[in-house]
Amino acid sequence: MEQYVDGFLLAVPKDKLGTYQGMATTACMVWKDHGALDYRECVGDDLNMDPNCARFTDAAHAGDDEVVVFAWILYPSKADRDRINAAVMADPRLHCEEAEGVFDMKRMAWSGFRTLVAM
Repeated sequence: MEQYVDGFLLAVPKDKLGTYQGMATTACMVWKDHGALDYRECVGDDLNMDPNCARFTDAAHAGDDEVVVFAWILYPSKADRDRINAAVMADPRLHCEEAEGVFDMKRMAWSGFRTLVAM
């Protein structure tokens, strides 16, 4: 079976980054406790590398007062992802309502990806 990845792209207000980091730390523990192999939340640092390429800031619809967060969760398989995500959503440690006011979930991009290359 191929490993499976959920990927996320979102914009977080700069003044809410500390709050978001706390939420992400809790989310990391929850996903890992339920079987995720890896969980990463990364803050954009070098986002204007090539003027000929699309920008993450544009894709995330990030304003001047926001940072771009690129995140992913690695699972053993898609079936494991489905099982793990169901357990995560039922876990009382994770409350999606907390995201309200920290970032705009309607602007967050989230999708599942099959592994194409892995070493």
